[in-house]
Amino acid sequence: MTVITCIDDLKTLHRKRTPKMFYDYCESGSYTEQTFRENTTDFAQIRLRQKVAVDMSGRSVATTMAGQKVAMPVALAPVGLLGMQRADGEIKAARAAAKFGVPFTLSTMSICSIEDVAAQSPDPFWFQLYVMRDEDFVDAIIERAKKARCSALVLTLDLQILGQRHKDLKNGLTAPPKLTPANLLDMATKLTWGREMLATPRRFFGNIVGHAKGVGDAASLMSWTSEQFDPCLDWKKIARIRDQWGGKFILKGILDAEDARAAADFGADAIIVSNHGGRQLDGALSSIRMLPEIVAAVGDKTEVWLDSGIRSGQDILKALALGAKGTMIGRAYVHGLGAMGEAGVTRALEVMRKELDISMALCGEKRVQDLGRDNLLVPEGFFTTYR
Repeated sequence: MTVITCIDDLKTLHRKRTPKMFYDYCESGSYTEQTFRENTTDFAQIRLRQKVAVDMSGRSVATTMAGQKVAMPVALAPVGLLGMQRADGEIKAARAAAKFGVPFTLSTMSICSIEDVAAQSPDPFWFQLYVMRDEDFVDAIIERAKKARCSALVLTLDLQILGQRHKDLKNGLTAPPKLTPANLLDMATKLTWGREMLATPRRFFGNIVGHAKGVGDAASLMSWTSEQFDPCLDWKKIARIRDQWGGKFILKGILDAEDARAAADFGADAIIVSNHGGRQLDGALSSIRMLPEIVAAVGDKTEVWLDSGIRSGQDILKALALGAKGTMIGRAYVHGLGAMGEAGVTRALEVMRKELDISMALCGEKRVQDLGRDNLLVPEGFFTTYR
């Protein structure tokens, strides 16, 4: 059995065990993939400051995110088509997160429905909303999330228009995926994946098929998704959704200090510094480069979290030291899911917690809440924003 010691080990297994079109969907960005690459390489430019002769006993990485206790400052980010990385992927990831003690966020574009996950997750989860043109659908899915006892609504702001992702287009990754001869041949070689997919009834977008007007099969789903993302999303529409939800409200996709101030003034419980994992505006700065400016812009008005580029516990530490109160991971846990199912998600979380804990100790800190800029060595000019 392969010994898993880092996220790259899970990534290698994920690539071997999952059809290429779904692996590429996870491990790709838009256009030239510059922002996708820099989300991770920019973390590597930030160094850690080692401290010695410090009492390292009694450490804790536990904290809170938006008032919710978490085993470490990490939530599982919403990922579309998660149930195609592994059969019933959303259910498996939600279970792993609940058992570990961190939040799971279900995507609007999930394969398993809100109701599927609610029935099989031991704890309430968060729900991520894409705003669609069909307001009746938006209203109904918010009510479904309430009924499922979702404990927070995460509204994604940076996907009003879909960024072009070359690999997805070349692989025929649409909603639903195109079953070309090449794709079918590749799927046939992934035996465990194929057996599990054949055994589950959940192979389409469970939040949409049978719920959106006129969407009852794969053909109608493709037509609906191609025209439904709302390009007119503005603060007025966001206010309407916030008021309808009435609970914890989190805004995802902030990459500009001016937008961050507007979100904080709007009353968001948290904002997530994110460039959609480099899958939307290629050429935008990495999330970690923008984090300090956004933290400074909003002060204590709201919690600031970071998403995009985190692949290790050291990345989590660096984000916290630069002012984030929490983080979201996407690809890191998807690699675990694709590699080993629910156990792989758990292993990804275990790896990152251990890396965070040991690195924090060697930096001379005992609690994640005490991490700060003094724990880092940052290259001069790293946070220049070219304004």
